[in-house]
Amino acid sequence: MKKFTTLTFGLALTLAGVGGAASGADFGPEQFIETSVARHAAFYVGGEYVSADGKDLMAGQMYVEGWAPRKITRKYPLVFLHGLGQTGVNWMATPDGRKGWADYFVDHGYVVYLIDQPSRGRSPALPGADKLRTSDVALVQRLFTASERYRAWPQAARHTQWPGGGEAPATRGDPVFDDFYRAIVPSVADNAKSEQLVQTAMVALLDKIGPAVLLTHSQAGLFGWSVADARPALVKAIVAIEPSGPPFQNATQSVRELAWGLTNIAVTYTPAVTNPADIAIEQQSAADGEDLVKCWLQRSPARKLTHLQTTPVLVVTGEASYHAPYDHCSAAFLRQAGVPATHWRLEQQGIHGNGHLMMLEKNNLLIAERLERWLADNVK
Repeated sequence: MKKFTTLTFGLALTLAGVGGAASGADFGPEQFIETSVARHAAFYVGGEYVSADGKDLMAGQMYVEGWAPRKITRKYPLVFLHGLGQTGVNWMATPDGRKGWADYFVDHGYVVYLIDQPSRGRSPALPGADKLRTSDVALVQRLFTASERYRAWPQAARHTQWPGGGEAPATRGDPVFDDFYRAIVPSVADNAKSEQLVQTAMVALLDKIGPAVLLTHSQAGLFGWSVADARPALVKAIVAIEPSGPPFQNATQSVRELAWGLTNIAVTYTPAVTNPADIAIEQQSAADGEDLVKCWLQRSPARKLTHLQTTPVLVVTGEASYHAPYDHCSAAFLRQAGVPATHWRLEQQGIHGNGHLMMLEKNNLLIAERLERWLADNVK
């Protein structure tokens, strides 16, 4: 923790929602979330000078925000890595103005770091340097907020936890949905480039702050594995909330989408791999259960992920999420590769109705409390 306390801190107020339920003239100090944050820092890491349009500029830098309680009681900080279309705001507060996971963990003695991926949010992109992608309202409703209406996968009907109300809850026009959608930003379209940018910047962050636990969500699941591969001594555990997957390809794909198993970029295997096509894979002959996909896994004998052999991993899946049919494949791949991975289906923990954005849903702090227990038991 010594490296963190060498930074300059000030008093912090956590504002509800950079999209909380109240807006405009309705938003004032009475809507602020009470917080245990006593010190904070804001800084950038990574980046390199490049020449563009006759100018010398910087690209690839990453914005980092650090929060700390007055008394730090946890040995390692948590670094929160957001998913596609999102920023560090995901962890600060819910779109209806309740406390988010960042405050929860500060309340319980952790230092937390919140990042905006390079070329995303407060981490500036060079104009015209990258093709960007955006998230259409209909896609967001179907995958995240109102999946129970669309029922595009078998478990979707069980979704009950998205906040909000009114005549069209969880869809366009509902104030909570609209405040959530306001916070969605463009993302770099090239998955491999995003992963390389984040790995480079995250290595710079860990080199600056020291050992930490990574808490990843969705697209950022890719980054957890590749960052731990690059800095195994500095990644003490990974909590992967519905990480990108499943391995290699799912039951409907005919090409390798994730060439290296769970990443787009190279990671270290034993025996060594120089060409990811040399990783022999096969599909299960039968799925592990009803409404689950048949996993693609390595053929035996499986290669091991060299630098993750002692890294505790928790993969967490919501009962109603579009990840529910396949996250078990990611956990199985990790275990096959020698990684000490645990998979939680939240319904098996007595927590029901969650979709992909569980950190923003009505029972978000109940889930955070369970994650805290796992960290206490598994991170020494």
